[in-house]
Amino acid sequence: MSKRETKKAFLACIVIAILIYSLIIGHRSTSYSNTNIVTTNLQVYFLDVGQADSILIANQEHYMLIDAGNNEDGPKLVKFIKENLKIDKFDYVVGTHPHEDHIGGLDDIINNFEVNSIYLPEVMTTTKTFEDVLDAIDQKNIQITVPEIGEKFKLGEADFEVIYTGTDESDLNNCSIVLKMIFGNYSYLFTGDATEKVEKTILNNNIDVDVLKVGHHGSSYSTSDDFLKKVTPEYAIISVAKENSYGHPSNDTLNRIKKYTDNIYMTSEKGTILIDSDGKDIKIDNFYTDTNG
Repeated sequence: MSKRETKKAFLACIVIAILIYSLIIGHRSTSYSNTNIVTTNLQVYFLDVGQADSILIANQEHYMLIDAGNNEDGPKLVKFIKENLKIDKFDYVVGTHPHEDHIGGLDDIINNFEVNSIYLPEVMTTTKTFEDVLDAIDQKNIQITVPEIGEKFKLGEADFEVIYTGTDESDLNNCSIVLKMIFGNYSYLFTGDATEKVEKTILNNNIDVDVLKVGHHGSSYSTSDDFLKKVTPEYAIISVAKENSYGHPSNDTLNRIKKYTDNIYMTSEKGTILIDSDGKDIKIDNFYTDTNG
């Protein structure tokens, strides 16, 4: 082989190596950069907010936010939703119950987006976090809606039903607004921090669903055997921090869920989790989002 041929072969090897490296890096990228949210399908984002909850639902340019993480998560949620998802208006904002890890960022959401309806349970607390949410609602002159059990409404083509909401001020977890959603062939249950006490209350409801947002970050006080027998989930999503002082998710809870499905997705391992469905099929993706304060 001549020197010229050797040089050409060497350069060709370099080009091939660069192409292979680029493909590998592109495949391993976990950053979310889509700036044009597809809303013809149903999209459910279980946003990574550490040891907290925040779920964004989109369909046909209609949007709902269920919870908004801790106080420090609020500004990052606002940035991601505005800059990456290009959303500036919510049909519904739901604060499942007045714990800081669920409503901490709600005042930031209310202050930075147009909001049609705000759903809160009929309980009051004296925490600054809760007062900040009430102040934001008052400043935007929005009427609070206390949902009624059995109430039904739509978000685009997705059908919702209020399965539960409570008034137990001795345990705010048991005030959690529990919502069921149906879109096409798939159904979803969003449970907030509802404990076994609430689960027993709703056993007579039609709660057999495909996707379960696991209650209370996988705590041992939620997701009981009797509850799972009724829900029989195909997919289970847990919003939880990788390192937390609560020991969430509980091994007992994980073992109970595994009796029904091995499709368990945790934000601690996957980051933000996206369920995308056309109503006939379902796809699950995950990626990094800078939404954890």
